Amino acid sequence: MKIQTIVGNNLKYFRYQSHLSQEKFYGQFGMNYRYLASVERGEINVSIEFLNHLAKVLNVDIREFFNPDKTRWKFKKRIDEKGKN
Repeated sequence: MKIQTIVGNNLKYFRYQSHLSQEKFYGQFGMNYRYLASVERGEINVSIEFLNHLAKVLNVDIREFFNPDKTRWKFKKRIDEKGKN
C-alpha cells in the first residue's frame, strides 16, 4: 500500500473522529475541500509541515498519520455538510 493512501486514510479517520464534514473541517483552513478529498483518497502528496499542522488541529501525534492499522479505516457513515452523523 502506498504511503499516500495510508496517510489519507488516517487523515479521514481522524476527521471522522472529530465529527466534521470535509467542507467544515477544511473550511477552517481556507482550503478547497475537493483538493483535500484527493489527499484523503491518497491521490496527492502533502508536505510534512502541512501534516504537522493537521496533527495539531486534530490533537494527534503526527506519527499516527503513518500508522498502517487498517482496522480504523472502516467508515460506517458519511458525515454530511452540516457536520452531523
